[in-house]
Amino acid sequence: METIKQNSDAFDENQSLQVIKEMIQVSQKKLKNDGILFILWGWISFLTYMLEFVVQSVPHTYQITLFKGYTTIVLAVFGLGFSIIYIYRKSRKASTYIGISLRYVWVSMFAGMVLINLIQANVLHKITFELQLPIFMVLVSFALVVTGGILRYKMIIAGGIIFGLMAYLASFFSLHQQLLIEAIAWVIGFIIPGHILYSKRNR
Repeated sequence: METIKQNSDAFDENQSLQVIKEMIQVSQKKLKNDGILFILWGWISFLTYMLEFVVQSVPHTYQITLFKGYTTIVLAVFGLGFSIIYIYRKSRKASTYIGISLRYVWVSMFAGMVLINLIQANVLHKITFELQLPIFMVLVSFALVVTGGILRYKMIIAGGIIFGLMAYLASFFSLHQQLLIEAIAWVIGFIIPGHILYSKRNR
């Protein structure tokens, strides 16, 4: 009787491990398709920070500043609209427990950014952008590493670690240089992994 119970426990454990493995594989496959979101937000963020860096690097007129502002808004609205439609269509299909968990990671990251600004405004009575930018980079780095860890994707983990190191590097520079550093970080953490993942979606 004891032997049967032990075999049953071993079977249940093996079954559980197999289910988890299959869930990870399904989520990895889904992430390859979702690589389009990595590409989208990677390019939007890169262009936004690079545009701000370039505008601050050269003498600019009111018209150029206005163009930069409208461009940033258009990119953000386009990215948000595309993401909402994409996620809505995907959510109508079956979602894995891991996939749902990852949504909480990224939503929590965004909520953390909002809270950091609220705390800065409450304590410092202003938003210190030279502090805000590296801290936001740390949150993005954390979300990337957690995502890569859950899905067992070393490429995303590495991108998240580099993103975090660049956040620390950015803290040594002025806001102007921080913009360039973050632009490069988005290329390493999002654009490159996103293109690689998306290229493997049919494999």
